[in-house]
Amino acid sequence: MRIHHLNCGTLCPASARFVTGSGGLFERARMVCHCLLLETSRGLVLVDTGLGTRDVEDAKGRLGQRFLKRNAPRLDPAETALAQVERLGFKREDVRHIVPTHLDLDHAGGLADFPDAQVHVFGDEHAAAMLPPETGAKFGYQPVQWAHGPKWNRYAVDGERWFGFEAVRVIPGLDAEVLLVPLTGHTAGHCGVAVKGPGGWVLHAGDAYFSHREVDTVAPRSPWGVALFQKLKSVDNAARLGNQERLRGLVRAHGHEVKVFSAHCAVEFDRLRAG
Repeated sequence: MRIHHLNCGTLCPASARFVTGSGGLFERARMVCHCLLLETSRGLVLVDTGLGTRDVEDAKGRLGQRFLKRNAPRLDPAETALAQVERLGFKREDVRHIVPTHLDLDHAGGLADFPDAQVHVFGDEHAAAMLPPETGAKFGYQPVQWAHGPKWNRYAVDGERWFGFEAVRVIPGLDAEVLLVPLTGHTAGHCGVAVKGPGGWVLHAGDAYFSHREVDTVAPRSPWGVALFQKLKSVDNAARLGNQERLRGLVRAHGHEVKVFSAHCAVEFDRLRAG
Protein backbone atom coordinates (compact mmCIF):
# COMPACT_ATOMS: atom_id res chain seq x y z
CA MET A 1 0.00 0.00 0.00
CA ARG A 2 1.16 3.53 -0.80
CA ILE A 3 0.19 6.56 1.32
CA HIS A 4 -0.11 10.06 -0.15
CA HIS A 5 -0.32 13.12 2.11
CA LEU A 6 -2.64 15.71 0.54
CA ASN A 7 -3.52 19.25 1.54
CA CYS A 8 -7.16 19.59 0.49
CA GLY A 9 -7.69 23.17 1.60
CA THR A 10 -5.32 25.90 2.79
CA LEU A 11 -6.76 28.06 5.59
CA CYS A 12 -5.33 31.50 6.40
CA PRO A 13 -6.89 32.78 9.66
CA ALA A 14 -5.79 36.09 11.12
CA SER A 15 -2.88 36.40 13.57
CA ALA A 16 -0.30 33.69 13.10
CA ARG A 17 1.04 34.33 16.61
CA PHE A 18 -2.28 33.45 18.24
CA VAL A 19 -3.11 30.54 15.92
CA THR A 20 0.23 28.79 15.42
CA GLY A 21 2.36 30.26 18.21
CA SER A 22 4.87 31.75 15.78
CA GLY A 23 4.91 34.61 13.29
CA GLY A 24 3.60 38.12 13.56
CA LEU A 25 0.53 39.34 15.42
CA PHE A 26 -0.94 40.75 12.19
CA GLU A 27 0.43 38.06 9.91
CA ARG A 28 -1.95 35.53 8.40
CA ALA A 29 -1.47 31.99 9.69
CA ARG A 30 -1.16 28.98 7.40
CA MET A 31 -3.19 25.90 8.22
CA VAL A 32 -3.99 22.89 6.05
CA CYS A 33 -6.72 20.29 5.60
CA HIS A 34 -4.47 17.24 5.85
CA CYS A 35 -5.95 14.22 4.09
CA LEU A 36 -4.57 10.81 3.22
CA LEU A 37 -4.96 8.95 -0.05
CA LEU A 38 -4.26 5.24 0.26
CA GLU A 39 -3.51 3.10 -2.77
CA THR A 40 -4.71 -0.44 -2.10
CA SER A 41 -5.33 -3.44 -4.34
CA ARG A 42 -9.07 -2.91 -3.81
CA GLY A 43 -9.11 0.72 -4.88
CA LEU A 44 -8.34 4.07 -3.32
CA VAL A 45 -9.21 5.09 0.24
CA LEU A 46 -9.49 8.72 1.36
CA VAL A 47 -9.04 9.68 5.00
CA ASP A 48 -10.87 13.01 5.28
CA THR A 49 -11.77 14.94 2.12
CA GLY A 50 -11.11 18.60 2.96
CA LEU A 51 -12.98 21.15 0.87
CA GLY A 52 -14.67 19.82 -2.25
CA THR A 53 -15.10 21.20 -5.74
CA ARG A 54 -18.61 22.47 -5.00
CA ASP A 55 -17.37 24.22 -1.86
CA VAL A 56 -14.81 26.09 -3.95
CA GLU A 57 -17.37 27.01 -6.61
CA ASP A 58 -20.03 28.22 -4.14
CA ALA A 59 -18.09 28.99 -0.99
CA LYS A 60 -20.58 31.40 0.57
CA GLY A 61 -23.55 29.14 -0.05
CA ARG A 62 -21.92 25.90 1.12
CA LEU A 63 -19.39 26.98 3.73
CA GLY A 64 -21.09 30.05 5.15
CA GLN A 65 -19.90 33.58 5.76
CA ARG A 66 -18.74 32.84 9.33
CA PHE A 67 -16.36 30.08 8.21
CA LEU A 68 -15.03 32.21 5.34
CA LYS A 69 -14.41 35.22 7.57
CA ARG A 70 -12.76 33.21 10.35
CA ASN A 71 -10.58 30.95 8.20
CA ALA A 72 -10.02 32.86 4.94
CA PRO A 73 -9.64 29.65 2.88
CA ARG A 74 -7.60 29.86 -0.31
CA LEU A 75 -10.39 28.16 -2.34
CA ASP A 76 -8.00 26.75 -4.93
CA PRO A 77 -9.66 24.13 -7.21
CA ALA A 78 -6.26 22.44 -7.59
CA GLU A 79 -6.23 21.64 -3.86
CA THR A 80 -9.44 19.59 -3.88
CA ALA A 81 -9.07 15.86 -3.33
CA LEU A 82 -10.65 15.17 -6.72
CA ALA A 83 -8.13 17.35 -8.57
CA GLN A 84 -5.23 15.69 -6.76
CA VAL A 85 -6.58 12.18 -7.34
CA GLU A 86 -6.82 12.95 -11.06
CA ARG A 87 -3.31 14.44 -11.16
CA LEU A 88 -2.03 11.15 -9.78
CA GLY A 89 -3.58 9.41 -12.79
CA PHE A 90 -6.73 8.04 -11.16
CA LYS A 91 -10.44 8.61 -11.72
CA ARG A 92 -13.03 9.62 -9.14
CA GLU A 93 -14.56 6.13 -9.43
CA ASP A 94 -11.28 4.66 -8.18
CA VAL A 95 -12.00 6.09 -4.70
CA ARG A 96 -13.95 3.20 -3.18
CA HIS A 97 -13.86 4.17 0.51
CA ILE A 98 -13.84 7.43 2.49
CA VAL A 99 -13.02 7.51 6.21
CA PRO A 100 -13.72 10.95 7.74
CA THR A 101 -12.33 11.71 11.17
CA HIS A 102 -15.62 13.56 11.64
CA LEU A 103 -18.17 15.39 9.51
CA ASP A 104 -17.30 19.06 10.01
CA LEU A 105 -17.45 21.05 6.79
CA ASP A 106 -13.68 21.25 6.27
CA HIS A 107 -13.39 17.45 6.57
CA ALA A 108 -16.45 16.27 4.64
CA GLY A 109 -16.62 18.81 1.82
CA GLY A 110 -15.32 16.40 -0.79
CA LEU A 111 -17.87 13.64 -0.15
CA ALA A 112 -19.99 14.73 -3.11
CA ASP A 113 -16.99 14.46 -5.46
CA PHE A 114 -16.93 10.69 -4.86
CA PRO A 115 -20.63 9.69 -4.76
CA ASP A 116 -19.99 5.97 -5.28
CA ALA A 117 -17.60 5.61 -2.34
CA GLN A 118 -18.51 3.85 0.89
CA VAL A 119 -18.29 6.33 3.81
CA HIS A 120 -17.24 4.89 7.18
CA VAL A 121 -18.11 6.76 10.41
CA PHE A 122 -18.99 6.10 14.02
CA GLY A 123 -22.74 5.98 14.53
CA ASP A 124 -22.63 8.77 17.12
CA GLU A 125 -20.99 11.10 14.61
CA HIS A 126 -23.55 10.32 11.92
CA ALA A 127 -26.43 10.82 14.37
CA ALA A 128 -25.09 14.19 15.56
CA ALA A 129 -24.57 15.42 12.00
CA MET A 130 -28.12 14.47 11.02
CA LEU A 131 -29.77 16.41 13.86
CA PRO A 132 -31.70 19.52 12.78
CA PRO A 133 -29.72 22.78 13.09
CA GLU A 134 -31.98 24.21 15.80
CA THR A 135 -30.79 21.59 18.29
CA GLY A 136 -27.55 23.55 18.70
CA ALA A 137 -25.45 20.45 18.01
CA LYS A 138 -24.48 21.38 14.45
CA PHE A 139 -21.22 23.19 15.18
CA GLY A 140 -19.37 22.76 11.88
CA TYR A 141 -21.83 20.47 10.09
CA GLN A 142 -23.20 21.51 6.70
CA PRO A 143 -25.95 19.11 5.53
CA VAL A 144 -25.62 20.36 1.95
CA GLN A 145 -22.33 18.45 1.79
CA TRP A 146 -24.15 15.10 2.03
CA ALA A 147 -27.35 16.05 0.21
CA HIS A 148 -26.30 13.67 -2.59
CA GLY A 149 -26.94 10.69 -0.30
CA PRO A 150 -23.60 9.08 0.60
CA LYS A 151 -23.32 5.33 1.12
CA TRP A 152 -22.97 5.46 4.89
CA ASN A 153 -21.43 2.65 6.92
CA ARG A 154 -22.02 3.32 10.64
CA TYR A 155 -20.13 1.61 13.47
CA ALA A 156 -20.60 1.27 17.21
CA VAL A 157 -17.69 2.24 19.45
CA ASP A 158 -16.49 -1.27 20.12
CA GLY A 159 -13.54 -3.40 19.11
CA GLU A 160 -9.97 -4.31 19.99
CA ARG A 161 -7.05 -2.68 21.79
CA TRP A 162 -4.38 -0.81 19.83
CA PHE A 163 -1.34 0.76 21.53
CA GLY A 164 -3.37 1.30 24.70
CA PHE A 165 -6.48 2.65 22.94
CA GLU A 166 -9.64 0.60 23.40
CA ALA A 167 -12.68 -0.08 21.19
CA VAL A 168 -10.69 0.31 17.98
CA ARG A 169 -12.65 -0.85 14.93
CA VAL A 170 -11.15 -2.51 11.86
CA ILE A 171 -12.89 -1.35 8.67
CA PRO A 172 -14.16 -4.44 6.85
CA GLY A 173 -13.78 -4.96 3.12
CA LEU A 174 -10.25 -3.59 2.84
CA ASP A 175 -7.04 -5.47 2.24
CA ALA A 176 -5.18 -2.83 4.25
CA GLU A 177 -5.19 -2.23 7.99
CA VAL A 178 -7.33 0.89 8.48
CA LEU A 179 -8.70 1.43 11.98
CA LEU A 180 -11.22 3.78 13.59
CA VAL A 181 -9.74 4.99 16.90
CA PRO A 182 -12.25 6.71 19.24
CA LEU A 183 -11.09 10.27 20.04
CA THR A 184 -14.35 11.89 21.07
CA GLY A 185 -14.64 15.39 22.48
CA HIS A 186 -14.36 17.75 19.54
CA THR A 187 -17.53 16.13 18.18
CA ALA A 188 -19.73 13.32 19.48
CA GLY A 189 -18.24 10.64 17.22
CA HIS A 190 -14.86 12.11 16.41
CA CYS A 191 -12.21 9.50 15.66
CA GLY A 192 -8.63 9.08 14.66
CA VAL A 193 -7.81 6.91 11.66
CA ALA A 194 -4.83 4.60 12.00
CA VAL A 195 -3.23 3.14 8.88
CA LYS A 196 -0.47 0.56 8.65
CA GLY A 197 1.72 1.45 5.70
CA PRO A 198 5.06 0.27 4.36
CA GLY A 199 6.93 2.36 6.95
CA GLY A 200 4.78 1.43 9.93
CA TRP A 201 1.71 3.00 11.51
CA VAL A 202 0.40 6.53 10.98
CA LEU A 203 -2.45 8.01 13.02
CA HIS A 204 -4.53 10.83 11.57
CA ALA A 205 -5.86 12.42 14.75
CA GLY A 206 -8.28 14.80 13.02
CA ASP A 207 -9.20 17.72 15.27
CA ALA A 208 -8.22 15.98 18.50
CA TYR A 209 -5.54 18.67 18.54
CA PHE A 210 -4.53 21.46 16.16
CA SER A 211 -0.87 22.26 16.74
CA HIS A 212 2.21 20.03 16.92
CA ARG A 213 3.07 21.95 20.09
CA GLU A 214 0.13 20.30 21.86
CA VAL A 215 1.62 16.81 21.61
CA ASP A 216 5.15 17.82 22.54
CA THR A 217 6.22 15.21 25.09
CA VAL A 218 8.47 17.58 27.07
CA ALA A 219 6.64 20.94 27.23
CA PRO A 220 3.21 20.69 25.58
CA ARG A 221 1.35 23.91 25.05
CA SER A 222 -1.47 25.20 22.92
CA PRO A 223 -1.33 28.53 21.07
CA TRP A 224 -3.80 30.91 22.70
CA GLY A 225 -6.18 31.23 19.75
CA VAL A 226 -6.25 27.50 19.09
CA ALA A 227 -6.86 26.73 22.78
CA LEU A 228 -9.86 29.07 22.88
CA PHE A 229 -11.30 27.76 19.63
CA GLN A 230 -11.02 24.13 20.72
CA LYS A 231 -12.66 24.83 24.08
CA LEU A 232 -15.58 26.67 22.48
CA LYS A 233 -16.06 24.14 19.67
CA SER A 234 -15.97 20.92 21.66
CA VAL A 235 -19.07 18.98 22.65
CA ASP A 236 -17.13 17.43 25.57
CA ASN A 237 -14.05 19.46 26.45
CA ALA A 238 -12.97 17.15 29.27
CA ALA A 239 -12.97 14.17 26.91
CA ARG A 240 -11.03 16.20 24.33
CA LEU A 241 -8.36 17.13 26.85
CA GLY A 242 -8.17 13.54 28.07
CA ASN A 243 -7.62 12.29 24.54
CA GLN A 244 -4.89 14.86 23.98
CA GLU A 245 -3.11 13.46 27.02
CA ARG A 246 -3.51 9.93 25.66
CA LEU A 247 -2.04 11.04 22.34
CA ARG A 248 0.95 12.56 24.11
CA GLY A 249 1.39 9.26 25.91
CA LEU A 250 1.28 7.43 22.57
CA VAL A 251 3.93 9.72 21.11
CA ARG A 252 6.07 9.38 24.25
CA ALA A 253 5.92 5.58 24.39
CA HIS A 254 5.52 4.61 20.75
CA GLY A 255 6.60 7.58 18.67
CA HIS A 256 9.11 5.36 16.90
CA GLU A 257 6.28 3.04 15.83
CA VAL A 258 3.39 5.43 15.19
CA LYS A 259 3.55 8.82 13.42
CA VAL A 260 0.80 10.97 14.92
CA PHE A 261 -0.47 14.10 13.18
CA SER A 262 -3.53 16.35 13.23
CA ALA A 263 -5.73 17.65 10.44
CA HIS A 264 -4.68 21.29 10.37
CA CYS A 265 -1.05 21.63 11.49
CA ALA A 266 1.04 22.79 8.53
CA VAL A 267 4.29 21.94 10.33
CA GLU A 268 3.29 18.28 10.59
CA PHE A 269 2.00 18.22 7.03
CA ASP A 270 5.19 19.66 5.57
CA ARG A 271 7.30 17.23 7.58
CA LEU A 272 5.32 14.16 6.43
CA ARG A 273 4.98 15.35 2.84
CA ALA A 274 8.74 15.71 2.61
CA GLY A 275 9.11 12.11 3.78
